Amino acid sequence: MSLPLPDSDALAASHALQQEIAAAIQEAGGAIAFSHFMELALYTPRLGYYSGGAAKLGASGDFTTAPEISPLFGQALARAAAAIIAQSAPNIIEFGAGTGKLARDVLTALADGGVQVERYTIIELSGELRARQQEALKDFPQVEWRDGFPEAFNGVVLANEVLDAMPVELVIKTAHGWQRQMVTIEDGRFTYVQAQLDATLAAQLARQIPDAESLPEGYLTELHPVACGFMGSLATMFQGGKGAAILLDYGFPAHEFYVDQRTGGTLMCHYRHHSHPEPFFLPGLQDITAHVDFTAMALAAQDAGLDVLAYTNQSGFLLACGIGELLMRTDPEDAVRYLPQSKAVHKLVAPSEMGELFKVLVVGKDVDLPDAIVRADRSHRL
Repeated sequence: MSLPLPDSDALAASHALQQEIAAAIQEAGGAIAFSHFMELALYTPRLGYYSGGAAKLGASGDFTTAPEISPLFGQALARAAAAIIAQSAPNIIEFGAGTGKLARDVLTALADGGVQVERYTIIELSGELRARQQEALKDFPQVEWRDGFPEAFNGVVLANEVLDAMPVELVIKTAHGWQRQMVTIEDGRFTYVQAQLDATLAAQLARQIPDAESLPEGYLTELHPVACGFMGSLATMFQGGKGAAILLDYGFPAHEFYVDQRTGGTLMCHYRHHSHPEPFFLPGLQDITAHVDFTAMALAAQDAGLDVLAYTNQSGFLLACGIGELLMRTDPEDAVRYLPQSKAVHKLVAPSEMGELFKVLVVGKDVDLPDAIVRADRSHRL
């Protein structure tokens, strides 16, 4: 691979993280599950990608998310949030709030619409991003930060590109059946070794990929037990309350995810606006993600007691929330202001851009969605 080299401090941090991962491998007897490697690479205190200090978003970072593209994204989400708040409580939780731009856009749009949010809670693991959020949101006194789920909650949950960053298990179909990809060290480098599935992972495979035995030998894919657990935690949080979670991410329903052509899985790494498939490259300095199996997420939510309120692509959801109408608030004759916004909306909703690859899953309890979102629902495709 030909990728930009990091500076000496970043390289030293990556080497320190590699030593910690190597120690974990040695302590485990010579190999750890890939999910454990991914967790260490992303979340080791002070050294992991999300818990370290490197810039992640924007031109100086590794990728750009929808809220950074246009404020209309947050304004559209605010419309869905307002409908949920009207039936529950004026509270919002956002997981992984990035630079804080989505929170700022949502809060501003809700206030402009006469909806005052009492508490906007951000759950953020990245110290660098939390500092940026605190600066960006210093004029919003209702914003608070915490490290984990509250015991109970009424209101709206927002999670934009959160599920894809949760550690995944890698499994591969061999002549001896499905096996788990483990990470070991050989000649001083991280590499894979295979092990038998334990009972828990075998049950996850059966639940997530019912047609697993029909897939060809050599097929590699991801299982999502951590993300499924997250859906269960949402359900626990909503017990006795009302509200909904809006989850936006890139991924597929199961029947599109586990197809014969996708033999290498969906694992992808992001480093300085370069995408590549090598998770062992400079741990701690690159994002590691996998596409979301939205069928698995919906099933996990249902299993835990939540209702699947809607599933659609990002295009259908944003259009149902009126992003086109929001765009037209800028006079098309004012080309200097209108054209950049129009281009941004095109990127958000066009099928060839983010409109089809990104999906929206809404799960909740004792609330209804606006009719326009219900009409865009494609949950029959899950």
